[in-house]
Amino acid sequence: MTYGSVMLLTTYSPVADVVTVTCCIVFAILIKIAYINKSKSFSIFKIMLGLVFVAASIDLVYFIMGDKRGIWPDFIFETLHVLKHLSLMTYLFFYTMYIKKPIWLDKRKNRIYTIIASSLLGLFALGEILGCIFHVTFFIQGSKGHTNIDIFAVAYVSFVLLMYFMAFYYRERVVKQILWGFSIASGLAVVLLVVQNIFDDISYTCASYLFPTVAILYLVHANPFDLETGAVTEIAFEDMVEDNYNHGHELCIMSLYLHEFDNVHKMPVEITTTIRNYYSSYIRNAVLFRITNGRLILAFSTAKNPEYENVINRMLIRFDEEYAHYNVEYKIVIGKTVDAISRDRDYVRFIQYVESKMKQNDVKFYDDKDIQSYIDYNYILSELEDIHRKGDLEDPRVLVYCQPVYNIKRRKYDTAEALMRLKLNRLGMVFPDQFIPLAEEHKLIHSLSKIILHKTCRMIKGLINMDYDVKRISVNFSVGELREDSFCDDVRKIVNDVGIAVEKVAIEITESSSESEFLMVKSRIMELKDSGIKFYLDDFGTGYSNFERIMELPFDIIKFDRSLVIASDKDKRSEDMVASLARMFSDMQYRVLYEGVENDADEERCIEMYANYLQGYKYSKPIPIEDLTRYFTKVVVEQALTSEIPSA
Repeated sequence: MTYGSVMLLTTYSPVADVVTVTCCIVFAILIKIAYINKSKSFSIFKIMLGLVFVAASIDLVYFIMGDKRGIWPDFIFETLHVLKHLSLMTYLFFYTMYIKKPIWLDKRKNRIYTIIASSLLGLFALGEILGCIFHVTFFIQGSKGHTNIDIFAVAYVSFVLLMYFMAFYYRERVVKQILWGFSIASGLAVVLLVVQNIFDDISYTCASYLFPTVAILYLVHANPFDLETGAVTEIAFEDMVEDNYNHGHELCIMSLYLHEFDNVHKMPVEITTTIRNYYSSYIRNAVLFRITNGRLILAFSTAKNPEYENVINRMLIRFDEEYAHYNVEYKIVIGKTVDAISRDRDYVRFIQYVESKMKQNDVKFYDDKDIQSYIDYNYILSELEDIHRKGDLEDPRVLVYCQPVYNIKRRKYDTAEALMRLKLNRLGMVFPDQFIPLAEEHKLIHSLSKIILHKTCRMIKGLINMDYDVKRISVNFSVGELREDSFCDDVRKIVNDVGIAVEKVAIEITESSSESEFLMVKSRIMELKDSGIKFYLDDFGTGYSNFERIMELPFDIIKFDRSLVIASDKDKRSEDMVASLARMFSDMQYRVLYEGVENDADEERCIEMYANYLQGYKYSKPIPIEDLTRYFTKVVVEQALTSEIPSA
């Protein structure tokens, strides 16, 4: 049998290589026009595809040139033979790198296997080149091609053994579908080569490499389009962001959120049809991504669409027309990619953050302020998670501030409300409105409250040891914290461990409108009341107020919100109404504390409205808890002053 006019000991037909070259071209076209997950390893995949193309093309060139044997010198054929084997060896090296990726090796083992694969490639490539030069491997003599030592076969077996060893030794770390996909594709390639060798044929060598190539494309990079909207998935969106970030390209992204469809299987056909026609007719090379059933993100290159701002305005006008037809509530977020968000591929969460501050049926063009706010948000969240994870009751990032409370009957400051602050390296002082909602949302608030309670108890003990008159200091807890099974035990343990009397501590909670929460709150209050801890009802006069439920809960002090203080100053009728509420509580043996007292007029009015305690900026802004010594008085001083008063 002949390979062109160069006599070989094997059979060759160009059909398989023609098919291989054609498949490579088809793959390249599909990669260009379809959406492929362009992860960091995608460039390696393209190199591998190119190597198969080169190897098959070399076979075809060798076959064509072989018909004109006398024109070309022997070393040309020998060089082509070496280049083909080097291409396929390099392919095997990169395929080993792919096998290594889903195993998630640590840095040391990753480096070891990379060195092994690199060494194999270098060793066999050098052997192939030198062997050809010195006629140890393939060479041409006369009209025949000869192979003494088949280094390529040894290289092939070595790489296959290495890949199978890695795949099955670390099989517990690999997603089973990926493991079997790679293994079966590689196994079929080996079987094809074995069968080919049995029949003394070399036609299917390059074609066998298509099997693992297709496996990589399908298992790692496949991302089918949604036939209804033409959208691809969130992973594809993240890959597109990463790819453009790595190449320094700017994207414009437009997010459309239709919350009505988030919990349904699919949007109505008429809406998906409108969306498909909507974006494809405006933007060049735009890609639509379906993040959830109700969220779509359109992304496109600003460089390829220089008039994109005008186009966006036209799209929004068109959208208003469609909204009038469908009347589906929406939120639209628009902006250009920035390194701070692209670096972490975090646009979906960023968009959700921006949306959380929007009203329905609104359009938001996010700016640098929104981006910085989100970066701060993420930083605060990471610090809260770290505080929660460490569980250190002395964590220096959590500060206790407090606001002294004036006792009208005793005409002195003997109580206070503990307040929470964070002090973070990057942001400095962080106030409650920035982190408490975040801590509550992510169920991290109880860790903070325990730290505040512990530090407050320590301060109470310190003040008492210095002979200061401390009646109590209150600490705020959210209703959500009371759901914790360990809540009562946590509170008792912290107070007992510090070693202060439980009546020196009070707990402030807000009222709940939920029946199940009410029963739970009542149970927790009753349990801790038996231990001697006082309870405040915080923010009375805001939101939900059910007097029947309040009466059922054994609160000690009712805190009237600043809004009631303001309302009482409007007219006599409003003042009488607030006073009546306060008198009712006083008659039922509750104590009344007014918050937000800011001037003498507020003070005078609140005293007339049955106040027992007053709190607000008239007396003090929130101060570090250590500064309470400026407000509290020492018991020994009071006793001394009392002893100086002559007896009657």
